Amino acid sequence: MRSAHRRARAGRRWVHVRNVDLWQRSLGFAALGFLTLVPLLIVVSAADTRGGQGFAQWLADGLGVSPAARAEIERLFALPGQAWRTTTAFGLALLAVFGLSFGTMLQSGYERVWDLPPARWWARWRHVLWLGALVGVLFLSAIAPPWRESPARGFVTVAIGTLFFWWSQRLLLGGRVMWTALLPGAVATMLGLLGLRIFSRLVFSPLIASSAVTYGPFGTVLVIQTWLVGIGVVVFGGALLGRLLHDELLHRAPPVEPGQ
Repeated sequence: MRSAHRRARAGRRWVHVRNVDLWQRSLGFAALGFLTLVPLLIVVSAADTRGGQGFAQWLADGLGVSPAARAEIERLFALPGQAWRTTTAFGLALLAVFGLSFGTMLQSGYERVWDLPPARWWARWRHVLWLGALVGVLFLSAIAPPWRESPARGFVTVAIGTLFFWWSQRLLLGGRVMWTALLPGAVATMLGLLGLRIFSRLVFSPLIASSAVTYGPFGTVLVIQTWLVGIGVVVFGGALLGRLLHDELLHRAPPVEPGQ
């Protein structure tokens, strides 16, 4: 009887994992992220008084690449400082629209993870608040010294990242899931991002150098796009793992707060 119960629980877990459609959501995350996050971070980092060199630094530091691959990334984004001077109001508005769409996509993934219905249309203000917080986090990350120059930054980044993903889930889900239930997903997401950074150092770093020789700048873009797919897997997969840990390991039902 107990064995049959475990098999039934395992079957429910598998159905839930399959229903999240992790791979397709990660591809959408990468596509919209490249359309939104890359231009947004270029514009935001261009406001840095040091000349707007923060984007290439942030991207190379996030990938954890070697000096050769870092040089290719800096060559690809050689003139980011011009973005702030040449960006129009229409361009900024378009980036904001795409940014809000990115928040909608992330919210949809979190709702699928927690088996929640879509939020009402008037809750879209949460996307505006989330986008503003994302811009602030990206700006601070872009202008901060690299990890190799400030080891203490790694601990601060992990702490801020965990808090950001913890708060993001709570905000985008409209408070329908308790804070304690969301913490495992935030921790799993940050641990996954650290693991992805190590993987990037071992795999993506030589790929950037070789692809730049074979395909030119387009090869570097392909590797960056693949890295964004990996981030999508980590973001949604971390939230999904947090849900499974909370429900299965702690033997608790999904803590959905009624009436919200």
